[in-house]
Amino acid sequence: QVQLVESGGGLVQPGGSLRLSCAASGSVFSIGVMGWYRQAPGKERELVATITTGGSTNYADSVEGRFTISRDNAKTTVYLQMNSLKPEDTAVYYCNAVHKIARQIKYWGQGTLVTVSE
Repeated sequence: QVQLVESGGGLVQPGGSLRLSCAASGSVFSIGVMGWYRQAPGKERELVATITTGGSTNYADSVEGRFTISRDNAKTTVYLQMNSLKPEDTAVYYCNAVHKIARQIKYWGQGTLVTVSE
């Protein structure tokens, strides 16, 4: 089992920045791709960004050029640097980790709320 704990959410003004962190514990040796998803009120959960163990990244079009995903050398913590935030970025952000072999096994954090507002 893998446990994921997010931190770093909060209230920020439009144009501001936030950095989210997600720390993994437990069977971390089993983790492959990690990523961030978000769910805005009344909407479905959507992909924000992913990063492989090798450092390859993928971003949603809506955040490309504004958000940066990164991972520490131990591969157990993933970050999301969010710049030039917009009100439409308001959502609960969830950390995700996929088992490196049994890719149908996915782990989720509890979520952290990001609110972009004046």
